[in-house]
Amino acid sequence: MEVGQRDNGGRTTLSQINVTPFVDVMLVLLIIFMVAAPMMQQGLEVNLPEVEKGRALDQSKEPVTVTVQRDGRISVGGVVIRDPAKLAPVLRQVLSERKEDRVWLEADRDVPYGRVVQVMAAIQGAGVEKVGMITQEPKP
Repeated sequence: MEVGQRDNGGRTTLSQINVTPFVDVMLVLLIIFMVAAPMMQQGLEVNLPEVEKGRALDQSKEPVTVTVQRDGRISVGGVVIRDPAKLAPVLRQVLSERKEDRVWLEADRDVPYGRVVQVMAAIQGAGVEKVGMITQEPKP
């Protein structure tokens, strides 16, 4: 029987698949994901200090980043720490899992200098010899 051919009961049969509902559903899902994707970005709000453009960071490996927030909280590998003395064991654990040899320090510009120095000492206490500071370029 061919497409649109009448059978004995006077009805026509269609042997093709109607893809219109499938396309409609896919377009709706596409729109939903396009709207939701920007909301799924996670991160910590850090007001980085501004410096003139310097040497670019090596992005060949996924960096281990230690973040010092304005309120003094320290974050590394998804773990939030209040006391810099507790940073070294957590950092050792994160570094052992990633086989990384360097750490990037990201500190809010409003964090007291003494707090940043304490965090840097804790990072070095974890056996890290290469510590980089993350900054941002000044806005024109």
